[in-house]
Amino acid sequence: MRILCIGDIIGRTGRNALKHFLPNVIKEEKIDFIVANGENAAGGFGLTKKVFKELKNLEIDVITSGNHIWDKKEVTEFIDKEETLLRPANYPKAPGRGYGIFKKNDKSIAVINLMGRVFMGIPLDCPFKKFDEIYEKIKDSVDFIIVDFHGDATSEKQAFGFYVDGRADLVFGTHSHVQTSDERFLPEGTGYITDLGLSGTLESVIGMEKEEAIYKFLTGMPVKYKVAKGKLAFQGLVFDTEKKSLKRLKLIEE
Repeated sequence: MRILCIGDIIGRTGRNALKHFLPNVIKEEKIDFIVANGENAAGGFGLTKKVFKELKNLEIDVITSGNHIWDKKEVTEFIDKEETLLRPANYPKAPGRGYGIFKKNDKSIAVINLMGRVFMGIPLDCPFKKFDEIYEKIKDSVDFIIVDFHGDATSEKQAFGFYVDGRADLVFGTHSHVQTSDERFLPEGTGYITDLGLSGTLESVIGMEKEEAIYKFLTGMPVKYKVAKGKLAFQGLVFDTEKKSLKRLKLIEE
């Protein structure tokens, strides 16, 4: 099985990047199953029902999220109903679900969504212990376990990867919107990358217009970020479960 994991989708630019690149990626990489982080897909912050449906129409099987999942208030009206939309499992009390088991090509794939606590400023349960809890429930009933670890600190992501090494099949990080080049298999066989990157444009500051970011750093004043426009970029990772291979993708519009 070949599983495609897509970095944070940043607003309309990110959705356009998916429309531009994804059909060819699915065909050329012979993709069977797709996981994408969609917490920034609507206007750069949050997710609406309309945008959720738009992403699902692009053949994305599971949409994960993170701290921005609640930015569009309407998400609370449909997140409980959508089994393929996940929020971090280690929120103490929140609508929706933190993991799911999905059937594809006669295989059972568990996707777990977790969020780090370092620098995030949110009172979350321990993601390490939450993984243990979920793992004990599902370990005997699934073929593959994939984890989206949404976090700010690279150290926390790496520590988590080693913590679940040999139990999860793949751990990928999201949230920084900057792709790392450390894809590898850990000693006990878990595939790992610290951050997938983004779908949007690299002519930006983590997907947002650079002028606002520069102004904020120069003045310390609050700004309203806007999704950047520019050459489309698509970043992610292909995990081949049979060949035990990882292929990092970084595609930029010509």
